[in-house]
Amino acid sequence: MKDFYNIFLKHYWIIFFLIFLWLIHFSNLHFSLNLYQLGIFPRTLDGLWGIIFAPLVHSSSDNNHLINNSVPFLILTWAMFYFYRPIAWRVLFFSWIITGLSVWVFGRNSFHIGISGVIYSQLFFLFFSGVFRQDSRLLTVALLVVFIYGSMLWGIFPYDWKISYESHLSGAIVGVILSRFYRKENATFIKPKTQWEIEEDLGIESDDLDGAWKQNLED
Repeated sequence: MKDFYNIFLKHYWIIFFLIFLWLIHFSNLHFSLNLYQLGIFPRTLDGLWGIIFAPLVHSSSDNNHLINNSVPFLILTWAMFYFYRPIAWRVLFFSWIITGLSVWVFGRNSFHIGISGVIYSQLFFLFFSGVFRQDSRLLTVALLVVFIYGSMLWGIFPYDWKISYESHLSGAIVGVILSRFYRKENATFIKPKTQWEIEEDLGIESDDLDGAWKQNLED
């Protein structure tokens, strides 16, 4: 439990990042900044900037877009940094950049905004990492993620033209690829083996591991 709180406090930046998103959102509403133009517009040179800025901008028609993204981003990002601490920053970076680049290549000719593509990448990464690693503890995390956010699966299908399903689908694919690519990287749960565990793996009952090892070399 102590480690749980330490990780939460260590990554307080997630809260500040969400506050930053809300500040951008309210500034966009109050000053009519039309920040949607910073979104990804596929296959245009100016639209490339959206790969970096699109996740920071949300719909100015109401607050629902950002509200619906804030809680999943908070929970999934925290879970990723808690359970996959050694690779979390890399996963977050590639989820942001590769998902945006995929939307720029394959998306409809419209502005694509919002951080939902990153969220979908995190969701699918957490689930498939548990599957690929075949670790019962991480698989439990995967099942819990599905239990909470399983309904998000429908977001990868084009059922509403106002929603960038391309971002969702791209994020999902990127999340699966990243979970496969990093499947052999250490997770937070995985710790180096102790001398006792090494002795057990080698079938050594003696306390003198060094002596037994040298004897094996001589044999």
